[in-house]
Amino acid sequence: MSFSSFRLPPAHPLALYGWDGEWEAEFAPYAAQGLLPGRVVRVDRGQCDVVTPAGVIRADTEFVVPRDPMKVVCTGDWVAVDPEGDDPRYVRTLLPRRTAFVRSTSSKRSEGQVLATNIDYIVICVSLALELDLGRIERFLALAMSSSTGEALLHTSALSWESGAQPLVVLTKADLVPDAATLGHLVQDVERAAPGVSVLPVSSSAGEGLDVLAAVLSGGTSVLLGQSGAGKSTLANVLVGEDVMDVRAARDVDGKGRHTTTTRNLLVLPGGGVLIDTPGLRGVGLWDAETGVGQVFSEIEELAADCRFHDCAHVAEPGCAVLAAVDSGALPERRLDSYRKLLRENQRIVAKTDARARAEIRREWKRKGADGRAAMDAKRGRWH
Repeated sequence: MSFSSFRLPPAHPLALYGWDGEWEAEFAPYAAQGLLPGRVVRVDRGQCDVVTPAGVIRADTEFVVPRDPMKVVCTGDWVAVDPEGDDPRYVRTLLPRRTAFVRSTSSKRSEGQVLATNIDYIVICVSLALELDLGRIERFLALAMSSSTGEALLHTSALSWESGAQPLVVLTKADLVPDAATLGHLVQDVERAAPGVSVLPVSSSAGEGLDVLAAVLSGGTSVLLGQSGAGKSTLANVLVGEDVMDVRAARDVDGKGRHTTTTRNLLVLPGGGVLIDTPGLRGVGLWDAETGVGQVFSEIEELAADCRFHDCAHVAEPGCAVLAAVDSGALPERRLDSYRKLLRENQRIVAKTDARARAEIRREWKRKGADGRAAMDAKRGRWH
């Protein structure tokens, strides 16, 4: 899929990295100032490697250090840098981001952390060497469908993903599954947990599924996400065609890796497109993911429209269409439990960062508590 109908001819020095006519227009004011365009391929301790028409340079981010952690220079950003001088030169400004993948940090301040920007595909890597954790896949997808910058977003598929980037679940180490029937069942399990999302089993060692994956990722910017040991760096090396990322074997006891990737790196794919490899994620905290949760659990949202009460919590309310679906077996109870868990977590994050939302949530809790007490009193014959 192409970035845009305004894409520049391949002869442009930055075309391989995704530079197009829209970026050209966005950069025009800075070109008039004599600055160079470039894309950040790696960030490390206040400095970054930037690929420019003149080659890769080292740049300092001193002049673009914001108070808002969501606006910190990140791998994938397009920037304006000094046209000449000794390394490091300076990043003078960031161009507005089209898309971003954001998670909540583990800090008590509940800040957002941008992991990659200006991306078209979010590739969630899940190792088949371990038992599938469907809840974790749903969590990744909720973030993938919700993370955004609030700026102009791209939509790279017929489905309208909130982040502007299309999610894709890649099941790595498929060669470890004993037979095709078992692999088929595993793919179906993930597809049920990821409605509307493509699920692709691959094997880096056996070469299975890699041609399909490379074709999907060509012509756009992709980010690899997943736990340590999921095979992201091995997959990146195979897609790039050389050992550009350090790889170590996962532990036999739990299948976990050793965080060999410590920075986010942007790599050019030989068949087209660029790939951002990321360190393994221990925690995947939600960040303003209500819309994403709704998309991941779209069947529950559709069922909820038929509940007797418009604010049904799907716990014990009469006339709850969601609970009726669970009772009939049409909706797995695991899905409903996961849905509730992610919504509660997202509410907590929102409450920590938005005073108005926090007050609204408290009022809602009080109202539901009062309704619950009234229902219990009525059941016990205490209704007046």
